[in-house]
Amino acid sequence: MCGIVAAAAQRDVAPLLIVGLKALEYRGYDSAGLAVLDRGEIHRVRAKGKVREMESLYLADPFPGSTGIAHTRWATHGVPNEANAHPHMAGSVALVHNGIIENYAALRADLQARGHEFTSETDTEVMAALINEHMESGLGLREAVLATVRELEGAYAIAVVSSKEPGRVVGARHGAPLLVGVGIGEHFLGSDAQALIQVTNKIIYLDEDDVADITRDSVAIYSLDGERVQRSVHESELSADAVERGEFRHYMQKEIFEQPNAVAATLEARIGPHGVLPSIFGVDGDELLTRVRGVHIIACGTSYHAGLVAKYWLEEHARLPVSVEVASEYRYREAVVPDGTLFVAISQSGETADTLAAMRESRRRGYLGTLAICNVPESSVVREADLKLMTRAGPEIGVASTKAFTTQLAALALLTLHLAQQRGLERGRYIDLCTQLQHMPRAIENALKLEPQVIALAEHLIHRQHALFLGRGVQYPVALEGSLKLKEISYIHAEAYPAGELKHGPLALVDEDMPVIAVAPNGPLLDKLKSNLQEVRARGGELLVFADGEASLENHGARGVTLRINGGGDFIAPAVFTVPLQLLAYHVAVLRGTDVDQPRNLAKSVTVE
Repeated sequence: MCGIVAAAAQRDVAPLLIVGLKALEYRGYDSAGLAVLDRGEIHRVRAKGKVREMESLYLADPFPGSTGIAHTRWATHGVPNEANAHPHMAGSVALVHNGIIENYAALRADLQARGHEFTSETDTEVMAALINEHMESGLGLREAVLATVRELEGAYAIAVVSSKEPGRVVGARHGAPLLVGVGIGEHFLGSDAQALIQVTNKIIYLDEDDVADITRDSVAIYSLDGERVQRSVHESELSADAVERGEFRHYMQKEIFEQPNAVAATLEARIGPHGVLPSIFGVDGDELLTRVRGVHIIACGTSYHAGLVAKYWLEEHARLPVSVEVASEYRYREAVVPDGTLFVAISQSGETADTLAAMRESRRRGYLGTLAICNVPESSVVREADLKLMTRAGPEIGVASTKAFTTQLAALALLTLHLAQQRGLERGRYIDLCTQLQHMPRAIENALKLEPQVIALAEHLIHRQHALFLGRGVQYPVALEGSLKLKEISYIHAEAYPAGELKHGPLALVDEDMPVIAVAPNGPLLDKLKSNLQEVRARGGELLVFADGEASLENHGARGVTLRINGGGDFIAPAVFTVPLQLLAYHVAVLRGTDVDQPRNLAKSVTVE
C-alpha cells in the first residue's frame, strides 16, 4: 500500500527520495510528498496524484537538505488531496506513516481538548502532534517516538524528523514493514527494499515493535521498552535491472512473460527425475509433515485462489481434508482445528496484514505447525513461520498478480507431491505427476505463444460492461482468478461460477450482451461442461472457450470462439490455463486505455486490515 523512503546522508537527499518513491509506485497510491530538513527548517511539498506531479512542484522551487522523509499515500482516513497527503507536520515534527491507527479518534479528541488544531482528516497527523507534544515536554526525538507508539492501537510504520534534531530520522514499526538501508556515510529507511536498491543493497529488516534511530554515521535499534537491540545486516539479491520494464509496454506484460523462468526457479533443486527432493521444507520439515492429518490454507485475493487449487490437489492425491479461507474472515471466527492440522499461509509479499494476523492467531488455536509460501525471504510471514517454501518469483511490480500465482501453484504442487508420497500415493501416478510438474515451465511458455490469438479475442470484450467466467472442478479457481484479473485492470464487472451452478441463478444474466468465458480442459467433467455451454448458446450468449487441444468441442457458431491450449496434463493444467486468461485481461485493459500497472483504488501490498 503506502510507501516510505527516508534518508540521513552527506548529500542532497530530495532527488534520492523521489527516485525511491518512483520505485514504490507499483504499490498503488493517490498522493505523494516529501519533507527535507535544512539548517533548522523543514521544507515540504505535497501533491494529489502521481509522484511526477509532486516532483514538478519540487523542481519548480527546489530546496536542499541532507535529511528527509517521503511518502506515497493510499487513502484510508480522508479523501485524496494535498491536505491529507504526507508528510504531516506539527510544530518541529514531520512524519510519514503506513498503516491505520485504530484509536486515533480518541487521541485526536484529547489533543483538541488541549488546544491542538488539525489541518487534515488523517490518523497520521495525530501521531505527529503527539510526538511534538512529547518533545515540547523535554523528550528527545527517539524518546518522544517511543512514548507515542506506546499510546497507539493499530498498525504503523513511521519515519519522523524534527527541526530540533537535524541529521536524525527515527522510524518505528508495528504490524507494517519497515527496514533500514545501510550505506557509507548515509543511512536510509524504507517500507520495501525496492525503494532503496538504487542506493544500497545492505538491509536490516526491523522486527515487530522495533524503533530505529539513524543518522548519516550510525544506526541504532531499540525495543519498545527503550533497550538497545541487535539486528543482522542482509545483502539483498534484488537488482535495479529486475525492476525495469525492458522491452515490454507494462510491468504486467513483462511479468506474464517471466512466468516460465519464475516457475523453473521455484522448482529448481526441489524436484528431480525420481520425485521431490528431500528436506525442501527445512531440516525439521520432513518430521513435522509426516504428522499432518489435515490442512488449513489461509490467504487473500490471488493467493486465496492458489489455495483453492491446492485443495483439489491435496484431497485427490494426498487424501487429506483441506479447508481454504480468506484471512480476514478466518480471524474473526472460532475455526475447529482437528489434531494434526497444518496451517499454510500464502502471501506474495509476506506482509499482507490479514494473513499475518491470521498466522499469529493460529498460534493459540493448536495447529501442528505453520508453513509459509511466500516470495520475500525476510518478510514477517516467513520469519514467523515454522516451515517455509519460497516461490522465487522475483520482484512483481504490477498490482495485478501474475507470476506470483503460478509460482505459488508450483510451490503448492511440491507440497502436494511431498505429502502424497508420504501417504502412499501409487508410485506410477506419483512419477507421472512429478514429470508433469517438471514440464510446467515449458507448458507455460507454449501458452504464451497464443498471445496473438488472445489479442483477437480481446476485441470481443472491449465494449462490454459485464462478463461471466465458468469452470468445473479444479478449473473453477482458475475461472475465479481470470475474473479477478479482468475486473482489476479493465474495470469490467466480472464474476466466476462453477459451471454447474449456471442454472441456479447466473443464467438469468445471459443474453447477447453478456460474454461467457469458459475454461475447458480435457477430462471427466468435459461432457458436463459441454451441457453448460449449450445452455449459454440457447440463450444467445457469446462464448469464449479456452479448451484443451484434445478436448472434443463442437463449433460455437457466430456467437462463439474457441482457443485451443495444450494443458500439459491434468495436474499442471490450472497453471497453464491461467496464462491466456492473464493475457486476455491485459489486452482488454490495454485496448480500453486503463492504467494497467496501477489500477484505480488498488494497492499491491495490502498492509492494513
